[in-house]
Amino acid sequence: MRGPDPDGYELDDDPARVDLDVVWAFLSREAYWGRDRTRVEVEEQVRVAWRVVGAYAPDGTQVGFARAVSDGVRFGYLADVFVVDGHRGHGLGKRLVRRMIDEGPGAHMRWTLFTRDAHGLYERFGFAPPDPTALVRPARVAGAGAAP
Repeated sequence: MRGPDPDGYELDDDPARVDLDVVWAFLSREAYWGRDRTRVEVEEQVRVAWRVVGAYAPDGTQVGFARAVSDGVRFGYLADVFVVDGHRGHGLGKRLVRRMIDEGPGAHMRWTLFTRDAHGLYERFGFAPPDPTALVRPARVAGAGAAP
């Protein structure tokens, strides 16, 4: 945790400070990538995250979030980065990403993420399309059988 920035916003990586109501509201209603999760799943993802970073307005209300999954040694997966409407335009998205991947215990790791519409943001932090060695196994539909 650090003190507030000059604009009054504060970033904090204390998991106890995360407002699960804010995270759930955004992911379930606004995020194209989060609408298929249940609240129980979101709460579990936050609980078991390797690291979380919240963005807080001057009044202490949570207005942004990022979470990471990692082995803590070699790789990190950046997920659920968002800033709520009304607080965008202050650079909070960039600050959340910077705090998560460049400042702190994961600065030396290889990071991955998925995004449909924010390639430009993440390219500023060194993200690039995967090399030909990368493979992704999509989630299975419930009830689908195992691969042959």
